[in-house]
Amino acid sequence: MTSNTTNEIDIVRASTSKIDAVDFENLTFGNIFTDHMLICDYKNGAWEKPLIKPYEPFLIDPSAKVFHYGQAIFEGMKAYKDENDAVWLFRPDENHKRFNHSAKRLAMPEIPEEIFINGLHEILKIEKDWVKKGKGNSLYIRPFMIAIGTGVIAQPSTQYRFMIILSPARSYYSGEVKVIIAEHYSRAANGGIGAAKAAGNYSAQFYPTKLANEKGFQQIIWTDDATHTKLEEAGTMNLFFRIKDTLYTAPTSERILDGVTRKSLIEIAKKEGIAVEVRSVLVSELIEASKDGSLMEIFGAGTAAVVNPVVGFSYQDTYYELPKLENSFALLLKEKLTNIQYKIDDDTFGWTVKVK
Repeated sequence: MTSNTTNEIDIVRASTSKIDAVDFENLTFGNIFTDHMLICDYKNGAWEKPLIKPYEPFLIDPSAKVFHYGQAIFEGMKAYKDENDAVWLFRPDENHKRFNHSAKRLAMPEIPEEIFINGLHEILKIEKDWVKKGKGNSLYIRPFMIAIGTGVIAQPSTQYRFMIILSPARSYYSGEVKVIIAEHYSRAANGGIGAAKAAGNYSAQFYPTKLANEKGFQQIIWTDDATHTKLEEAGTMNLFFRIKDTLYTAPTSERILDGVTRKSLIEIAKKEGIAVEVRSVLVSELIEASKDGSLMEIFGAGTAAVVNPVVGFSYQDTYYELPKLENSFALLLKEKLTNIQYKIDDDTFGWTVKVK
């Protein structure tokens, strides 16, 4: 191992790399990790100096509050490599802002920009060879924070650990995606933590999603907790509905995550002259539009999936298939977005940030 220090970060480099043993053409999402990770602890009311070190397990006390009271948040981001071998981030400021929103909601300390953003740049400079060129290739970035303070008393921790780990990625979903509309289970409730990217939000989805999988569906379209009449999110994705030639998506709220991909697609759609309405969409509207032929598309949007079309949905044991379109908004918007991310087209929005 070799060590060096920047002004803000200590760096211990791995003596060897495992990159040559990785089959980048056959990756399972989120299973392979790069040679290094960033770690930074919060103790005595302040953040310590970050450290980039070889990726490895670490010890943690069995009474750490993350195990008992669920103080755990994370983000999902990607790095992309252009044809000139430059590495780019996509709207990292939005991820940093959302991370701190999640931290505040779970009574965790906010992470300073110099640790979050500078940490991203430093670790990506070290791991740049793990970012492969070509559309569909990326390096998935997982910043997260957990409560490491000890004791089983039910109160917020006083010690936390912020980390960044990296995983080479290709597409998240494969094959056709069919969804079932939730009639009983809820993803989140008003006043809850649905708008935070908290670990508990995802574990709560696993059981109802398992039931949906057993019926042949890949994901659930979540509905509002009070009436189950308003369409919200699907699994790990924000949702868009195309009725005739207008795109509809639910507004962000205490129940719905403020997706970076979602807000980017809205801006791209408007620039392309596509009508977009941000409002609640009712289950009854969707059924009626499907029956009269005006429902053209449903697609999910998220960092991992980017854009993922839905081929059909089920509600009250009736299955509704969507038409196959040549002029798909989903595919158009996906191409426009990924062309910006991979620096194929000009970034007129100013979203991409070069890793230097």
